[in-house]
Amino acid sequence: MKNNIKVRLLILIVLSTTLVGCSKSSKSGNSSRATGWQINNKEGGFQYNTNFKEQETAPGLVFVEGGTFTMGKVQDDVMHDWNNSPNQQHVMSFYMDETEVTNIMYLEYLDWIKRVYPPSEPKFKAIYNGAVPDTLVWRNRLGLSEMMVENYLRHPAYKDYPVVGVSWMQAVEFANWRSDRVAEMGLQKEGYLEKNSNIPGELVTATSNFNIDTYINAPKETYKDSLGVHLGGKGKRGNDSIVSYATRETGAIALKYRLPTEAEWEYAALGLTELRSYNVYRGRKKYPWDGQYSRSGDRKTRGDQLANFKQGKGDYGGIAGWSDDGADITNEVMSYEPNNFGIYDMAGNVAEWVADVYRPVVDDEFSDFGYYRGNVYTKNAIGEDGGVKVIGVDDIEYETLSNGKLVATGLPGQISQVPVDEDETYLRTNFDKSNNINYRDGDARSSRFFDDFEDDDSDTDVVTRKMYNSPNHSVSTDDSGMVRQYDKSDVRTSLINDQVRVYKGGSWKDREYWLDPAQRRYYPEDMATDYIGFRCAMSRVGSKSLSKKKRKN
Repeated sequence: MKNNIKVRLLILIVLSTTLVGCSKSSKSGNSSRATGWQINNKEGGFQYNTNFKEQETAPGLVFVEGGTFTMGKVQDDVMHDWNNSPNQQHVMSFYMDETEVTNIMYLEYLDWIKRVYPPSEPKFKAIYNGAVPDTLVWRNRLGLSEMMVENYLRHPAYKDYPVVGVSWMQAVEFANWRSDRVAEMGLQKEGYLEKNSNIPGELVTATSNFNIDTYINAPKETYKDSLGVHLGGKGKRGNDSIVSYATRETGAIALKYRLPTEAEWEYAALGLTELRSYNVYRGRKKYPWDGQYSRSGDRKTRGDQLANFKQGKGDYGGIAGWSDDGADITNEVMSYEPNNFGIYDMAGNVAEWVADVYRPVVDDEFSDFGYYRGNVYTKNAIGEDGGVKVIGVDDIEYETLSNGKLVATGLPGQISQVPVDEDETYLRTNFDKSNNINYRDGDARSSRFFDDFEDDDSDTDVVTRKMYNSPNHSVSTDDSGMVRQYDKSDVRTSLINDQVRVYKGGSWKDREYWLDPAQRRYYPEDMATDYIGFRCAMSRVGSKSLSKKKRKN
């Protein structure tokens, strides 16, 4: 009897050890749970990064754990705009710049462009000119401001001040450039790229540079030169003789920087991490900090201003001394306390561009998850050889602004993009066209053009103008040069069109009313001011939180 018990115990021990071993084996990624074949076999087969732990926080960013919140204004709507009614939204976890993009950060971008695409060469001149901020935004008809015009962007005294004079389109191009540079650094660290292959001038040129999408889709087109010495390949990673180039599966390719959506920006500005009371959850928070006042109530800093904003008429900082906000115009980033996410200047200093196209309403009835208006879906253009079409130095793509200037939106080394067509939209229920900016736009049913809306397949901007009747300026070229025609119509009823973007937060030039994170205003995407800057965001992949939460029960 005792022997039988011992035998049974021995069998149980063997079985449990086997089960634990199987569990560990499948979880560690040594063998496939689908087929049983070994993953990452040195002899070949399916290759995948089974040791990936966590998305690394990219330079300049802080983590923002997603959740639900009341988006929109909950205080009195004294302007009677009715454009920010409270609505419940859920935001996925993401990353946000700790500070606004500063002058020195933007100057690094300009330096790279100047060295890779020298403006002294006529075919590249428009690239640099289109990226330079408009320093003339500081000029005032009745104000002494030439000092800022000449110095604010470039003088070392302002290196850590937020960059201004940047249009929405320029901010997007900066984010794209930043994405490529950070991805380069990560691939060098992992051994996929040669060290120092990112230095512009000799190694990096207009015909030999790095772009994330090009590297993923056509890696041999990246750093394309006669010798190909920059690009890591077989054997360049030591013991890695199977994977020639980094792919999505390796986890080595960084995600892209971008502008935050309006919902993300407002959620991050509220800083709801430590505030769990019912009233706050329901939307009773007025500022990015606790309390209902713009001055500190803390014993050590009592009375200090918590943000940089206009105090009143002719008062941009207060009476000189300890009680003012410390700035006449903008202020150095991190001059004021961060919110609970660790993000600085979400109220005051400069207002900030966000990704969304402006509409008077947030359509929460259709979407209450990751809300964003502005989707224009594209795909890689295919060349005559059947491969992706990589832009060359003679094929640079420009966008003509309303003032006639050019902004480069497709640089050499990038993949040309075209709108998605019926191949992607046929029989889909979630989207049926490339441009979705004016989907369920406004109150189309009450418009006198309602019948036209139903079957209108024309350009989306034409459809939008039927709703909002905005000015229609035009820019064209002929034999005599550029022809700019200003819309002089006296029957226009709105400034809203598909080219106006939301900007959020108050600035050094705004009164306290605009510090509320729920406030939303709009401005043409190709124009700039002395009070609008921007910061970047990045999506989060994987788990919602940085550390797995343990259930209490």
